[in-house]
Amino acid sequence: MEKFTVHTGLVAPLDRENVDTDAIIPKQFLKSIKRTGFGPNLFDEWRYLDHGEPGMDPASRKPNPEFVLNKPQYQGASVLLTRKNFGCGSSREHAPWALDQYGFRAIIAPSYADIFFNNSFKNGLLPIVLSESQVAQLFDEVYGFTGYQLTIDLPRQVIVKPDGGEIGFDVQPFRKHCLIHGLDDIGLTLQHKDEIKAFEAARLASKPWLAHTMVG
Repeated sequence: MEKFTVHTGLVAPLDRENVDTDAIIPKQFLKSIKRTGFGPNLFDEWRYLDHGEPGMDPASRKPNPEFVLNKPQYQGASVLLTRKNFGCGSSREHAPWALDQYGFRAIIAPSYADIFFNNSFKNGLLPIVLSESQVAQLFDEVYGFTGYQLTIDLPRQVIVKPDGGEIGFDVQPFRKHCLIHGLDDIGLTLQHKDEIKAFEAARLASKPWLAHTMVG
């Protein structure tokens, strides 16, 4: 998992409430057994005018010029600004995969669905919770200034605005530790690989018949 320490990125404003996971990555794209390739279909039904299916070449699709991610001023955005209850609906982990693979590193919203919120941290995506008034102010600033960027400093737990102003945010210490060090569930387990190997060796030495059980 990619580490998250300090990130500066262009902000894309998705001015919608209650964005569900089927809008983030529609159900027809969940058939793949791989964990890659979902970025081109992020917000597929809003992003394109034609219906998408797995395997279609994104270059052959008809982009919706009115959708925020298709507008020239938001190309390359890596911070998503949106409204309350983002990521509601089904619990598909493909939603944070698609956001991450599109290029987003952080999301700013007043609230999130719990499962989406948890899955985001596990996949290197930082979901930041701010008050509705703070989010509304950021929307005004994004709309008012082309090329609006924010710097997200996770160690300090602050968002730095272009004018130097700072907005603090909360993050649970364990989640912060995992993001800063790039540790997903597998990475956390591998931190103890020496202890795991020692335990397995000691168990096998005391119960050698287990070797035959494992082979069989």
